[in-house]
Amino acid sequence: MDLIDSIGKKKVFTKMDLRWGYNNVRIKEGDEWKAVFSMPEGSFEPMVMFFGLTNSPATFQAMMNDLLRDLVVEEKVAVFIDDVMVAMETEEGHDEIVEEVLRRLEENDLFVKLEKCV
Repeated sequence: MDLIDSIGKKKVFTKMDLRWGYNNVRIKEGDEWKAVFSMPEGSFEPMVMFFGLTNSPATFQAMMNDLLRDLVVEEKVAVFIDDVMVAMETEEGHDEIVEEVLRRLEENDLFVKLEKCV
């Protein structure tokens, strides 16, 4: 089912925006050299993914999909890179789903920008 079709029936929404996005994903140990770049002070091997690194968005999206897979399949949650939306037809159970999403994010050292949550 298309995302637009699935949320078109929903009436209660919570939107969350993650803090630091890709910077939460550690580059596999031993693969840091693949992202090395030169600076006047010498070369720099980043420990985490950063914006502009090939496949950063796809890797982060895959991580988020895995983290919230069951809720996405049940069409209670939609994820687009670092944006998470809980969408329900009624308020019943909405708070529990939001709490579950926040719990999973916290367990994986992912945090939301409270000022951007609605």
